Amino acid sequence: MKLKLVFALLLIAGTISAQVKLAPTPPMGWMSWNIMSVNPNEKDIKEMADAMVASGMVEAGYQYIFLDDCWQGGRDNKNNIIADPLKFPSGIKSLADYLHGKGMKMGIYSDAASLTCAGYTASFNFEDQDAKTFASWGIDYLKYDYCNAPEDVATAKLRYGNMAKALRQSGRDIVLGICEWGPREAWNWGAEIGGQSWRTTFDIRDKWNDTDGKGGVGIYNVIDKNAGLAEFSGPGRWNDGDMLNVGLKGVKGPSGAFDANGCTDAEYQSQMSMWCMLNSPLYASNDIRTMTETTKRILLNKEIIALNQDALAKQAERKVKNETWDIFVRPLANGDYAIAILNKASSTQNAKIAFSDLGLTAKYEIRDLWQHKVMGKANQWAGKVASHETKVFRLKKV
Repeated sequence: MKLKLVFALLLIAGTISAQVKLAPTPPMGWMSWNIMSVNPNEKDIKEMADAMVASGMVEAGYQYIFLDDCWQGGRDNKNNIIADPLKFPSGIKSLADYLHGKGMKMGIYSDAASLTCAGYTASFNFEDQDAKTFASWGIDYLKYDYCNAPEDVATAKLRYGNMAKALRQSGRDIVLGICEWGPREAWNWGAEIGGQSWRTTFDIRDKWNDTDGKGGVGIYNVIDKNAGLAEFSGPGRWNDGDMLNVGLKGVKGPSGAFDANGCTDAEYQSQMSMWCMLNSPLYASNDIRTMTETTKRILLNKEIIALNQDALAKQAERKVKNETWDIFVRPLANGDYAIAILNKASSTQNAKIAFSDLGLTAKYEIRDLWQHKVMGKANQWAGKVASHETKVFRLKKV
């Protein structure tokens, strides 16, 4: 009995170690879906990679390009999954080599059923074969969707577990992103079966909040959901808030579903702030080739990104939630704290925050991470917060 217990503990320890190795901090990159939708292609992906390097995104930590649905061309006469030869004439391995040559990584998409969400070839009953194919191409990440699959939790755990095992045995380190959208609460079991992240909501749309009953998940809907999942987050296990809307500005396509017409720059900045505070993977989805300076400023804020990538990896906890304010606190690896003050109201509000009310009893140097300057030394902060703006401060004990 004791030997069995020791073996089980060693197995769990080994699984945790592998989780951390694959994704010690939340993955960062760019996702093809919102801009390319059903027509991802080699030319545009390479252009996007070039733009990510030129813009400073890769240097800032956005390593991945995630190739979403609709890249598939079926299976060959040996049942190997293949890319659409018109969209990817040089093949996926060539594209992965191109990204790796730029110091980047490549993610790809499949589904735990026979067909993907868009009706393309998926991986159910071909897990081992597809995992080995992905490994031979040099894939670094798999987004694994759940369209056309049974709704129950047990089947989801089985199908995701089978793919996780196949990836581990593929001969290459490949991160597994579980994309079952939340109904089966993958945060309860995702790490156990071998996943490194799990979507917590249905697909995000380019809107602030679903308050009009038209449907679709908005930025604040995700914040509110992930705020309650801090205990499930840590090295190698991340609550995935879905794509960053930053810079979409109401572009036509998937992000515009459910009458989503875009967000203000304050709302986009809040999304970036809160995705970083809440340890979500960061994958931009705007057209990097035509970014505005405002979009660059939001996506490339290294002080905000540093929260997301902090070595302590402890997700922020919501300390205040009322009709007007959400206030979050996050401890950091060097002993500092980050606080985020989100104004949910439709107009500018005056805030006065005593840090002691948040459990922070010392006096602190207060650094505004969006203004990039120290605001003073105190045990409180007072100021104006615009509608749907999030103030983010780094507090250093003095």
